[in-house]
Amino acid sequence: MWKILLIILALVVLAISLTYYKSPSKKTDSLTPRETVVPATTSSTKVPKMKEIAQNLEVPWALAFLPDGSILVTERKGNIRLVDKDGKLQPQPIATISVKQTGESGLHGIALHPKYPQQPYVYIYYTYSAGGDNSLNRVSRFVFDGTALTEEKIIVDQIPGAVFHDGGRIKFGPDGYLYITTGDALNPSLAQNTNSPAGKILRVTDEGQAVGSNPFNNLAYSYGHRNPQGIAWDNQGRLWETEHGQTATDEVNLIEMGKNYGWPEIRGDQSRTEMERSKLHSGSQTWAPAGLAFYNGSLFFGGLRGQALFQLDTNTLELKTHFKGEFGRIREVILGPDNMLYVTTSNRDGRGNPSSNDDRIIRIDPKQL
Repeated sequence: MWKILLIILALVVLAISLTYYKSPSKKTDSLTPRETVVPATTSSTKVPKMKEIAQNLEVPWALAFLPDGSILVTERKGNIRLVDKDGKLQPQPIATISVKQTGESGLHGIALHPKYPQQPYVYIYYTYSAGGDNSLNRVSRFVFDGTALTEEKIIVDQIPGAVFHDGGRIKFGPDGYLYITTGDALNPSLAQNTNSPAGKILRVTDEGQAVGSNPFNNLAYSYGHRNPQGIAWDNQGRLWETEHGQTATDEVNLIEMGKNYGWPEIRGDQSRTEMERSKLHSGSQTWAPAGLAFYNGSLFFGGLRGQALFQLDTNTLELKTHFKGEFGRIREVILGPDNMLYVTTSNRDGRGNPSSNDDRIIRIDPKQL
């Protein structure tokens, strides 16, 4: 009798075990913790490495973020466009500036007053005709009411201009002053003339006056530049600059007030007394560096001919290359209020191979590079 009972008990235990083993619900439940750890649940909320913000622009040269997260965009032909806070490019320009657009000249840099919107000023750098084939550049200040730019006031004028080498980047520094990059306007000797505004980084007040501590009693902050198109400050407050070289030898410079950066006397590894060598140059290669931004110990700059986003560690000077050839020519690079990099393509500038949706604004997460 006991043997029969033991056999029955054993069969019951075995039946229960087999039922549990075959139960699909139990098998699924046992894997649930492992499946939720895998990126399936996190990938949908994770910030994408890159995302297209706007398209069908024409040579977007510079970006400026408004307090609500919308973006002002300059197009080299003279339009100022608005990408709203939802990432939608408004179909019509908010302003059209009368510029002289030949070669590299036209509408360039844009910057907001540091106390915007309490002081609702937008600053623009652009090329205009000085009669005949002559060109000049200027910086003007406009009032922006959220829908239109009005009340233009010219604050810096008669910067030498040309078909090429117009510089054009403007940014307010941590000291509250406006910094302006200017090219040599195809006249290299102007870069060494401290009385000329060409081939310089200029520093002015928000009204366009020379800062009292400027080294040459005029607007010039540094000199000996060929065609600088990027400036940014690091976390130590140091000013960095990117500059187009001749044929090659493009430069990244650490800028100090009053210093001479050598053009046209030295380039690359050449040196001369009282002239500053670059921190890094491209050698026989060409970056054609444009916009410049600083984030977490690195400088990020766009390559036009280099067709890449470059990353330079400011401590080790190690250079990395990202997205080589993926976007074509890259011009603007700026750090947004969300600590994302925003870059613009420049494939419709006559030197690129535009796709059907060029030119574009692309957001890149630097933490994923």
